[in-house]
Amino acid sequence: MDPNFNNHEQTYRATTALGSRMKSAIVFDWNGTLLDDANAVLQTVNAILSRFSRATVDMQRFREEFELPLSVLYRNLDMSEDEVEVVHSNDSAIFHDTYESLASKALLRKGARNILLAAHRQAVQTVILSNHIVEPIRVQVRRLGIKSCVTEILAFESRATQFRSMSKEDRLRLYMQANDLSAERTVVVGDMPIETEIARNLGLISVSITGGFVSESRLRAARPDYMIHDHHDLVPILQKHRILN
Repeated sequence: MDPNFNNHEQTYRATTALGSRMKSAIVFDWNGTLLDDANAVLQTVNAILSRFSRATVDMQRFREEFELPLSVLYRNLDMSEDEVEVVHSNDSAIFHDTYESLASKALLRKGARNILLAAHRQAVQTVILSNHIVEPIRVQVRRLGIKSCVTEILAFESRATQFRSMSKEDRLRLYMQANDLSAERTVVVGDMPIETEIARNLGLISVSITGGFVSESRLRAARPDYMIHDHHDLVPILQKHRILN
């Protein structure tokens, strides 16, 4: 018998036990991914452009130019530095006050509720990872009746700290470490290339969803593991990776 057999066997058992304890998770971006609010953001941006007598844009142009933080989008749409500074004054109240009113009527994207309910039934963690602010997301989650299906919300603490504190990637990395999430069984779903980048950097499975804030061509250029058009398309991917039954 190989004298190292027992050591190999103990290592195998320890690794198997550790793997069995590691948890599965579905990590969703919020805006444009779970919440169908692309039109609300477009209307808000057009209201801001009109305020400064700038030409408004359609959804196609919006999706080609959209970037975060929003100051980049405003510059892409030819706003001046002085105008951008005005919009960002008072913790971007011009944007947030207009947007939150419009978003209060937004619904979940097609198939999202079914995925959240299935994950909840099967004890799979569902995490919202967002560049938005925690409390407005909580309000929407309650309004939409999905509070019991959301394990955690990882987002900015307030308007004042938005884009000035921990990044989405760092928040997710720390959360995964603290909660023993398996990289091989964690999927990141988002409507922007940044979610694909985060998944790649953390060794996770990336899924890009069209119909959000960014054009399909920009999403494809980021080379996600999967592309979907609504959350119904997500089911076979989650089953393939043994995240959902």
